[in-house]
Amino acid sequence: MGFTRRLAAQLVFCVLMLPLTATGDVKRIVHPDGTVEFTNVGSSGQKLPSTKDEVVYRYTDDDGVVAFSGIQPANTSFEVIRFHCFACDPDSSVDWSKTPLFLEPYEREIAVAAREFGVDPALVRAVIHAESAFNETAVSPAGAQGLMQLMPGTARELGVNNALSANENIRGGVHYLAKMLQRFKGDITLATAAYNAGPGAVGRHGGVPPYAETKAYVNRVGILHERYASN
Repeated sequence: MGFTRRLAAQLVFCVLMLPLTATGDVKRIVHPDGTVEFTNVGSSGQKLPSTKDEVVYRYTDDDGVVAFSGIQPANTSFEVIRFHCFACDPDSSVDWSKTPLFLEPYEREIAVAAREFGVDPALVRAVIHAESAFNETAVSPAGAQGLMQLMPGTARELGVNNALSANENIRGGVHYLAKMLQRFKGDITLATAAYNAGPGAVGRHGGVPPYAETKAYVNRVGILHERYASN
């Protein structure tokens, strides 16, 4: 998608504070035409708690200014900060060591895809649990779909025609997870970090990106993976 830079000063409709680490207070501005802008430049407006239900792209513009957008920027490198997946909220009250597991749903689909791409079925189940809590119809505000929360572009690249089909979604998600495992030489921590934040972010940071959401996600997937492997 293309990116249009907006001048935010006069068009503020509402402002939502997003507590991003190491970036200061970032405001979500919804303009009267419905477009959304993210900025750390001060402005007046009502400040509300974050819903943690956003995807924010952080990048550096041509003037060297760090900018934030709800639209993926074109022709520049960026980092993705996610807030929508089930296991990404750092403040989650779920006890991941005790929360009930989903041991039976999609057993055949997971087994077939895991065997095809050489991925541990327990890891697949852990990622599905973390991404959607096994909700086949889950759709994020950014458009990620289904059990393994595939973005439309990623789904197309993986040959997924219907991301809300459990069979197609699982096969596509496991295929992508296998790619991440291959890219990071079988390192599950880095592969799951890349599944959440993108392989570019993992590469740039030389490990798990320093995003609270990604660190929480990786930790929780690890806990779930261990639990699913022991059942």
